Amino acid sequence: MRKCGSCTLCCRLLPVRELTKRAGQRCRHQRTGKGCAVYRQPAMPLSCALWNCRWLTGDDTAELRRPDHSHYVVDTMVDYVKVTQDGEPVSFPVVQVWCDPKFPDAWRDPALLAYLDRRGKEGFAALIRYDNTKAIGVFPPSITGQDWVEATSGVVDKEHSQRDIAAVLTEATGEPYAVRI
Repeated sequence: MRKCGSCTLCCRLLPVRELTKRAGQRCRHQRTGKGCAVYRQPAMPLSCALWNCRWLTGDDTAELRRPDHSHYVVDTMVDYVKVTQDGEPVSFPVVQVWCDPKFPDAWRDPALLAYLDRRGKEGFAALIRYDNTKAIGVFPPSITGQDWVEATSGVVDKEHSQRDIAAVLTEATGEPYAVRI
C-alpha cells in the first residue's frame, strides 16, 4: 500500500472548509517534509480525516507518480460541469485534478492523460483545478471521439452539493449513486 511519506501537496492545493482555507493556500497545520501537525488528533478537520488522494487509494493509478513529484493531486471526490450541446445544458461528471499553479501544465503528464482517457470511457470528463475559481474542463478522446477538448470559460460556477453530484452520476452511469448526508 502506498503512503504519503513527505508529500503534503494536498495540504496546499485543496480547500478545507472547517479552516476557511481556500484552495491554493498552505494549511496552517502543514509541516514541510513532515505532513500534518494534527494528523489523527482531535484538531484534525473532519474533511481532511475523510479525504484521500487517488494516488493513495486507486488501484487504477499505478502509473501515476506521487503528487509532490507530479505537481498534481487527483481527488477521490468527483464533481460535475455543465456544458451546452446543441443548445441544451448537459451535465458531465468530472474527475477533479488539483494542479499546482506553479506548474500549470503538469496535468499534461502522459500517465495522467492515459488515466483520464480511461475514466472518459466511464463517462467522466476532467476538471483541472488551480484554486477555488480557476479551472479547465478537459474532455478526453474517449468522450469526444477525436482529440482532447479544453474549455476554459465559465468552468467553475459554484460548489455543488453531494446530492447534486449523486444525481449527475446516477444519470451519467444509469446506476443509482447513493450519498450519505
